[in-house]
Amino acid sequence: MRPLTLLMKSVGSNVRLKLKDNSIYVGRLIECDEHMNVILQNAQEIIDEEKRIGYGKIFIRGNNILYIIISPGK
Repeated sequence: MRPLTLLMKSVGSNVRLKLKDNSIYVGRLIECDEHMNVILQNAQEIIDEEKRIGYGKIFIRGNNILYIIISPGK
């Protein structure tokens, strides 16, 4: 399965994103597009492996994403 297809099928799943600036975000993937731009619901920024900053809904541009980990199950 292609990575973009897998990502689009994972809408509704919890994800962990690492950005190019080494920041880490976790949340529920509620939308993505062909550029891998994503919108996360109930997003939290992780600092030193502890949940630090909570956000309601955030948009992250695909060109800033280093990798995405999709949690199993919805």
